[in-house]
Amino acid sequence: MATEIIVTTPDSEIVSSRIVNAPQKLVFRAWSEPEHLKNWWGPTGFTNTFNEFDFRVGGKWSFIMHDPEKGNYPNECEFIKIEKPSLIAWKRHSKPLFQVLATFEEVSDEKTKIVFKMLFNSGEECNKLKPFVIDKNEENFDKLEKELKAMCQ
Repeated sequence: MATEIIVTTPDSEIVSSRIVNAPQKLVFRAWSEPEHLKNWWGPTGFTNTFNEFDFRVGGKWSFIMHDPEKGNYPNECEFIKIEKPSLIAWKRHSKPLFQVLATFEEVSDEKTKIVFKMLFNSGEECNKLKPFVIDKNEENFDKLEKELKAMCQ
């Protein structure tokens, strides 16, 4: 049985968005191809080791985020919805527990609006991460933009 995307209220979501200078299909590739995703995923200074990346509904994404100052963070996720080239959603099986819904909307041939939503079961769970996640998501977008430029060359 497929996992449904949870229904949330604004107090149980963290939403970040950015318009990037890249076509929608290229942005989708940066999020769906592990050779690109591993280069930019995570805040500034973080690197990744991908153990498994099975990009299909029900497929697993298992990786370790390496923080140069505070150690390693194992992550276990499952893809729950994919609509190429406009949507990727996954569910975290490792704590903290939440779902991610990333959408990619074509603004023009060379611009894409990304909306990155972290969906929590409660406002309380959301508020535990909100104070520091918003800035970290912006750092993640900064790294994504560098990867998109490299992909265009």
